[in-house]
Amino acid sequence: MSGDPTLDVSVFDGVLRDRTDDPAAAVEAFTHSGGTAAMWCASAVLVVALALVRRRGDAVLVGGAMFTGLVLMSALKRLWRRERPPIPERLVDVDSYSFPSGHAMMTAIFAVTVGFVVVTSVGPRVLEATLAALLVVFTLGIGLSRVYLAAHWATDVAAGWLFGVVWGAVWIVARRSAWRVAWPRRHRPR
Repeated sequence: MSGDPTLDVSVFDGVLRDRTDDPAAAVEAFTHSGGTAAMWCASAVLVVALALVRRRGDAVLVGGAMFTGLVLMSALKRLWRRERPPIPERLVDVDSYSFPSGHAMMTAIFAVTVGFVVVTSVGPRVLEATLAALLVVFTLGIGLSRVYLAAHWATDVAAGWLFGVVWGAVWIVARRSAWRVAWPRRHRPR
């Protein structure tokens, strides 16, 4: 479950072969935008904004999914205890376990829950679609940056995305179930 060594080594070798120093600094700066601290800041701002506009259920969705996702991610890392790629090739200093990628998992949870909030909002469909697409591209970019920097094996990132999408979906299903209980069909929010 913690990865295909053949696939991981093949991807790792390919990244090392094609990696140059020029974009590494930019990739490292970009990868921090999907780190735990950055995702917590973005989530906190969004949760407060949603609460202020009286979208408390959506605030609970985003905040709850992110908080419990962090707990789940930490537990999964302790469960698998997978080591990261070797240090000489690793371009970032990280001291936690590798599987699953926390950056990939937390950005996926953020993208899924915020994407749900965005597409269930009243607004121009093109704006909603654009924001949702940007969230997906951001999440994919963060995961790929983790592989490029050798902070994670490819399967760590894939697992992070999978766990993140599933965890976000679990919270969305719970949120939609709460709507059905709280409001009759004709008064239910979109």
